[in-house]
Amino acid sequence: MGGIGKGGFAALAGAALVAGIITYRTMDAADDAESTSVSGTAGMSLPPSFESLEARALANPDDPVGWQELGSALFGNNRFSEAAQAYERAVQADPDSAVLWSSLGEARVMASTGDPMPEAAEQAFRRAVELDAGDPRARYFLGVARDLTGDHEGAISDWLALLADTPPGAPWESDLVRTITQVGAINDIAVESRIAGAAGTRDILPAGMTGSRPGPTQEQMAAAASLAPDEQQSMAEEMTARLATRLENEGGSAQDWIMLMRSYNQLGRTGDARRARDSALAAHPDASAEINSAARVIGVR
Repeated sequence: MGGIGKGGFAALAGAALVAGIITYRTMDAADDAESTSVSGTAGMSLPPSFESLEARALANPDDPVGWQELGSALFGNNRFSEAAQAYERAVQADPDSAVLWSSLGEARVMASTGDPMPEAAEQAFRRAVELDAGDPRARYFLGVARDLTGDHEGAISDWLALLADTPPGAPWESDLVRTITQVGAINDIAVESRIAGAAGTRDILPAGMTGSRPGPTQEQMAAAASLAPDEQQSMAEEMTARLATRLENEGGSAQDWIMLMRSYNQLGRTGDARRARDSALAAHPDASAEINSAARVIGVR
């Protein structure tokens, strides 16, 4: 009996990029304009080179954002071993970041030429869930680890739990369902009714944790899955910017501000994430406990 291969779970990880939930791949907003602008290019900007990203990281070796941004750029160009090295430096600089640990695990998986789930990768994913039990990338890959050991039922159960926590219409949802379906079919495990049951539980998730929260439309998310990594990154930035503009101009609920805080943090823009938290507290002092709790879960300090 068998499970999924690296191509299958790589596709899922890639599809999740636009949501920002499985990535941590841009510089803090304070450095964005300086790092990406190219003089003489009318109205356009280009991403920094690998050399400039490495130089920036080396100039501030205790800043995880520089290593994260380098790791992201290398990963996006299929330079997985080098990406893993960059993420190793990132977690040294910020050992309490679940998303950096899960990024490291993913890079180690993709860098491996023989073992589909190296022990070092699995250790990184386990560290991620120790820090944030909800980290979806780590949860997904730990399900992969179970599948690879032959525990297909356990893997499916893990993925169904992840599906139950996945916002309806999220860009990785269809790939997650496809993975569950394929592993079930390969191993003669009935999953159709269980998928429906897991998806149905999302109707009772707290406000702001379902498809009703502000974000991309179904059409945008469907289109995102076919984009190249850099295009997906741009779309994630654009959607976050639109949400930020709406909240700044029109205001919003505490959950809306938490969504913005989460989006910034998942994009690696930790400074903006902190400012979103502060704006949320200023706008909704009556929800301070909820906002501060969400900030702690997200990792905004």
